[in-house]
Amino acid sequence: MVRRWPQPRRSLAEAPVGAEGPERLADLVRSRGIRDRRLLQAIAEVPRAGFVPPEQSSRAYSDGPIPIGRGQVTTQPSLVASMLEALSLQGEERVLEVGTGYGFQTALLARLARRVFSLERFADLAEEARRNLERQGIRNVEVVVGDGTAGLPDHAPFDAIVVSAAFTDVPEPLVTQLRDGGRLIQPIGRGGHDQVTLFERRGDVLERRASVIPAHFVRLYGEHGFAPD
Repeated sequence: MVRRWPQPRRSLAEAPVGAEGPERLADLVRSRGIRDRRLLQAIAEVPRAGFVPPEQSSRAYSDGPIPIGRGQVTTQPSLVASMLEALSLQGEERVLEVGTGYGFQTALLARLARRVFSLERFADLAEEARRNLERQGIRNVEVVVGDGTAGLPDHAPFDAIVVSAAFTDVPEPLVTQLRDGGRLIQPIGRGGHDQVTLFERRGDVLERRASVIPAHFVRLYGEHGFAPD
């Protein structure tokens, strides 16, 4: 069953000019070309300020990355939106997210899909994300500490996979854990100058479907990614 989330008190068009908050962030993301109404509604409902370090809360509703420690940064909202829109989620999917961070993208996925499994390399970031998600009453997410390049075979197959770090190719375990017909999106590159790319699995082959947007991502570390420094 798809979880029904409370409707926001105001529509996007009703957000006051100059206001800082989720609805204005949704307006900003829409101005960047995002058209998926379910995704825009999710952005309007999720308080990004609840998914960044407290000292960074004044920057939460700008369209930019925010440092969260461990050499990591949040992905800017319009880039998150471009990646999630490309997945074309309908509401019944099982999704694997690689790179939880503080959980903002995870919270959006929770509103767009039936069940979300999120892998985070760093235990302290994973715990912070769990707290953030719990404070927002989000229950259809499981945050796991582990190697994102190895995926979660015990919970596969997944209808969609979103990878929030860059590598030169899609890690083979993620390919095998994607169901036939499932979609995967990942920045392809060496980190810093990458191309966000959409793939679809057809039989045993992962087919490239679209180049979504150029971007700058941190590297994807793990057994099937870059070796840690």
